Amino acid sequence: MTVEQNVLQQHSQKHQQTLLNQLREVTGTTDAQLLQQALQVSNGDLAEAVAFLTEKNAKVPQQGETTYYQTAQIGNDRYISVGSQADTNVIDLTGDDKDDLQRAIALSLEESNRAFRETGITDEEQAISRVLEASIAENKASLKRTHTEVWSDSPNPHERKRLENCPVGLKNVGNTCWFSAVIQSLFNLLEFQRLVLHYSPPSRVQDLPRNQKEHRNLPFMQELRHLFSLMVGSKRKYVDPSRAVEILKDAFKSSDSQQQDVSEFTHKLLDWLEDAFQMKAEEDREGEKPKNPMVELFYGRFLAVGVLEGKKFENSEMFGQYPLQVNGFKDLHECLEAAMIEGEIESLHSENSAKSGQEHWFTELPPVLTFELSRFEFNQALGRPEKIHNKLEFPAMLYMDRYMDRNRDITRIKREEIRRLKEHLTVLQQRLERYLSYGSGPKRFPLADVLQYAMEFASSKPVCTSPVEDIDTSAPPGGTTAQLQPAPSTADQGPSSSPETPAVGPLSQQRVSIHKPFTQSRLPPDLPMHPAPRHITEEELRVLEGCLHRWRSEVENDTRDLQASISRIHRTIELMYSDKSMMQVPYRLHAVLVHEGQANAGHYWAYIYNPHHRRWMKYNDISVTKSSWEELMRDSFGGYRNASAYCLMYINDKKPFLIEEEFDKETGQMLSGLDKLPPDLKEYVKEDNQLFEKELEEWDAMQARKAQQEKLAAAAATLSSQPMSTEPSPPESAAPLQDPEYMEQPSPTDDSKHLKEDMERAISKAAAEQEERSPEALLTAAIKVEYTRLLRFAQEDTAPENDYRLQHVIVYFIQNQAPKKILERTLLMQFADRNLGFDERCKNIMKVARQKLDLIKPDEVNMEEYEMWHQDYRNFRETTIYLMIGLELFQKRSYVEALMYLIYSYQYNKELLSKGPYRGHDEELIAYYRRECLLKLNEHAAALFESGEEPEVNNGLSIMNELVVPCIPLLLVDETEEKDMVAVEDMRNRWCSYLGQEMEAQLQEKLTDFLPKLLDCSTEIKSFHDPPKLPSYSTLELCERFSRVMTSLSRTPADGR
Repeated sequence: MTVEQNVLQQHSQKHQQTLLNQLREVTGTTDAQLLQQALQVSNGDLAEAVAFLTEKNAKVPQQGETTYYQTAQIGNDRYISVGSQADTNVIDLTGDDKDDLQRAIALSLEESNRAFRETGITDEEQAISRVLEASIAENKASLKRTHTEVWSDSPNPHERKRLENCPVGLKNVGNTCWFSAVIQSLFNLLEFQRLVLHYSPPSRVQDLPRNQKEHRNLPFMQELRHLFSLMVGSKRKYVDPSRAVEILKDAFKSSDSQQQDVSEFTHKLLDWLEDAFQMKAEEDREGEKPKNPMVELFYGRFLAVGVLEGKKFENSEMFGQYPLQVNGFKDLHECLEAAMIEGEIESLHSENSAKSGQEHWFTELPPVLTFELSRFEFNQALGRPEKIHNKLEFPAMLYMDRYMDRNRDITRIKREEIRRLKEHLTVLQQRLERYLSYGSGPKRFPLADVLQYAMEFASSKPVCTSPVEDIDTSAPPGGTTAQLQPAPSTADQGPSSSPETPAVGPLSQQRVSIHKPFTQSRLPPDLPMHPAPRHITEEELRVLEGCLHRWRSEVENDTRDLQASISRIHRTIELMYSDKSMMQVPYRLHAVLVHEGQANAGHYWAYIYNPHHRRWMKYNDISVTKSSWEELMRDSFGGYRNASAYCLMYINDKKPFLIEEEFDKETGQMLSGLDKLPPDLKEYVKEDNQLFEKELEEWDAMQARKAQQEKLAAAAATLSSQPMSTEPSPPESAAPLQDPEYMEQPSPTDDSKHLKEDMERAISKAAAEQEERSPEALLTAAIKVEYTRLLRFAQEDTAPENDYRLQHVIVYFIQNQAPKKILERTLLMQFADRNLGFDERCKNIMKVARQKLDLIKPDEVNMEEYEMWHQDYRNFRETTIYLMIGLELFQKRSYVEALMYLIYSYQYNKELLSKGPYRGHDEELIAYYRRECLLKLNEHAAALFESGEEPEVNNGLSIMNELVVPCIPLLLVDETEEKDMVAVEDMRNRWCSYLGQEMEAQLQEKLTDFLPKLLDCSTEIKSFHDPPKLPSYSTLELCERFSRVMTSLSRTPADGR
């Protein structure tokens, strides 16, 4: 077949598939054979085909039909629109007017065909155009955002600097997480990476492209090369793919916006790459058939063998992404088995049968085998797409032998054996179910338990502990014991007490008229407190117990035998393809593309295996982090949160060239970084790196200027606040004697007054106990007294509201095991305070303390360590103030103001606790109130959104975008905090629940724009609000306010979610 014939055939196939897609979308019919039949009957006329299907659907319910899919071919575009919105000007189809239905279908088809005739662009291409327009618009809009919004870059370039050997991320330039997920998966296929990097355009089109494809594909290939080169050698943590997306946008023109679908984009991307490489291959061929590396890498062939209306057929077809249905299957092999067999398989081997069906057998598998998991389906009742959240397991190593044409005979034998085993398994499971769910009523129980309960009942003894034991048992149940005279016995009553002749005497009438609810509502005196036989003889009990014991033993043995048989059959089925001959085509899982969210909106990321480090990596836009198989299973199998795999990429494990690194031919050294790039791309990356290095230098210079200005301002403030003193100034070497602000203030503040009283108390106590009255002896004794007092505080087990660490730095140091030299110097600094006292004794002790400080040599006390400990204590006090103010505001229900205080208190507290368990406060307490504050804000914002009023809606979305969304990564960064994960899910589910509700188009548009931000699972901490400015508190005021707020807390973390 010539190249021209091949192109014509592909075009015909593509046009036919486009018609099938239109029919499927308009009618909601998923039966591929029925769609084909409709096209054949109508000779390609869409209106007649729709009418045919509408008639069929009216006659035959769709619910019970088997769902098939159409085989993918080169150029096939099986798209499921994600994020599409309903037009507000629609025909009402809720009634029974069939004319309206036909008119709507005709209008839809006419509009679709007219657009195709006028522009030559298919609906699928227009859908891509819409999302690309949205991406570029979002990217341009992001340039106007302030740095506090979630999508913007950090102003500090050091936070955007790439760590050594860490993969480069891709910036989300506005609903382009799908782009990042697909590109990263392909980029990490090193053979694909090499093909793109070393691609050179055909020489004949370098000056002027001949047609639309060349005009579109070649610039895109150049930008893709630039993007890949930056991902190889950039010094940035992540790079911006806007220019590559811009090329995609320029290819099509549209105004709508929606989030792109991974399978759509992958289809189109591979189509474009195939076209680009085809042009190059045709130019390079020398009389031979051109080989397209994209086709050889991603496309395979299968054989369709079957029967159509009694006639056998066998066709060879090509495929790229292989589509698989998810609904109704538990693992990937079940999906594949169902996909390989369509229709009535029994008819395939019979000669005289009019049934139709087919089997697919792979004749050639591509090196990169991609499965598209159909997790979206159209709900005809609701008239909108829905996501399938069912759990679907898939292996890390997939053996494809059972699906190969060369193993057709042995696979059929094994499938028949599995079918027979499953039939037997069904019978055994039904028998087991009768044992495990015994009974004929609505409630059923295990038969062994029923027999055990019967045995327990039979052996129970009636025990009466009724509260009527103190009542006269001779009285009738409805009578009373409050009579002054005893009731006559039944013997005295004679015949009058018989049922036929009830007693009518005055005493009987008196008993009936008396109402005593407490005694009348009691249990009869002979009723036992628990169920037990009224009458059973020892012989009866012995026989009954023997029977029940024997029956229970028989039932338990039968149950065990059935369970063992079922387990053996399961094991046999599992091992059916485990023999060596059926494990010759291994495919290793390379990448998993995950979607979280609903059908209308969501977020994509990718898990990609690094074979050289033998670990999984998570690529989530700009964030690239280490991961694990356990995390992948949790997020990809489905059934957890709203996340599940949407695309699986396997690679042939026997073709190592796919992931092999490149080596220098001369030195034999592995190429890395810029050495992997051709000369033109090497220069391109070098220029970009130089721009980034310049940005780093400018930032460092700016920060140095700021630090110098702050230092000068602090020095000026210190000089202006120093009081006049007659004491000589210490030498320059004594500069470190400047005390921490929480220990001593230059002016007589509350803190210095508090410390002064403590020191004078210690000196007085030391003077009373010390015989020698010299200043040196008094200083030593006073330090000992003060240390003993503080040590006692440090060793006390106190409630959080009485935190002695806030009262004195030494308590904090002792609890955190600070070095002895740090403690000694800190205490000396206290006694060297100029504000210590005005009597002669205190002045002398202060002078001695200062002299001792001057005598301490630099090698005796590490001043950097000393400053570090005091800085930690300052951080502890600041964290306490953040927490205290946050809790006070939370109690006042000022959640917007409280949030930042609680966020920063948690972050700073976490840093403190990383150094030791007593460095900070209770982490669970802060986490609880941080979490509750976010949940309160989320509820408030949701309530504003539900109001539907534009000012309230905007206010609600502003709260979410500026406060809640930026904080979500803080809750997700530590995945061991299950309560935080649940809280995030609650917030997301609240907003996702609106997707199924009717609302105005304007609200729907705002919701669709907002949801991807909320559903972004990146744990990358993006630009954030600056921490609130803290007021200054004296030690006494801080202790009192902190104690007050901690005492008044009404909830503890144990009560929280």
